[in-house]
Amino acid sequence: MTKPRLLQPEDAAAWRELRLHGLKHEPRAFGATLAEEQNLPLAWFAERLGSTPVFATADATGALTGTVGLRFLPFEQMRHKGFVWGMYVRPEARGAGLGLALLQAAIAHAATRVEELRLDVVDGNAAALALYRAAGFTAYGTEPRALKHGGGYLDEVLMALRLPGRC
Repeated sequence: MTKPRLLQPEDAAAWRELRLHGLKHEPRAFGATLAEEQNLPLAWFAERLGSTPVFATADATGALTGTVGLRFLPFEQMRHKGFVWGMYVRPEARGAGLGLALLQAAIAHAATRVEELRLDVVDGNAAALALYRAAGFTAYGTEPRALKHGGGYLDEVLMALRLPGRC
């Protein structure tokens, strides 16, 4: 396992491949769908990496194994909080601490900019909920019918982490 690193626009092809893998194999874990992103040009992924902090881990060959992104809003009254998005670790890389390492890198980065991080996770995703709790996030509510997937609806647990020294 490599230490999480901040991706750059030149990492777009590798990140695109990992993101599409996640959208294909864990569609319930994302707000976006494979159909929405698979035909986007590589330049779209490069632009996103240039404008949004995204962290990743890689295996010994350099192939990306996990990723997590951060989003910050420009609105004055909302600048105190950031949002975790796009968390994904390849199934074959799970259980090695990559998810927690990615979250810790994202939290450290966010702590320089915001007072609080928020995220949502599909209710019933026990592994993800346990990971977020291990990183210090606590649930503050549930959004019913947050996602529509496969003809049904998925509720999401809303979670937050107050960042020490910023509040």
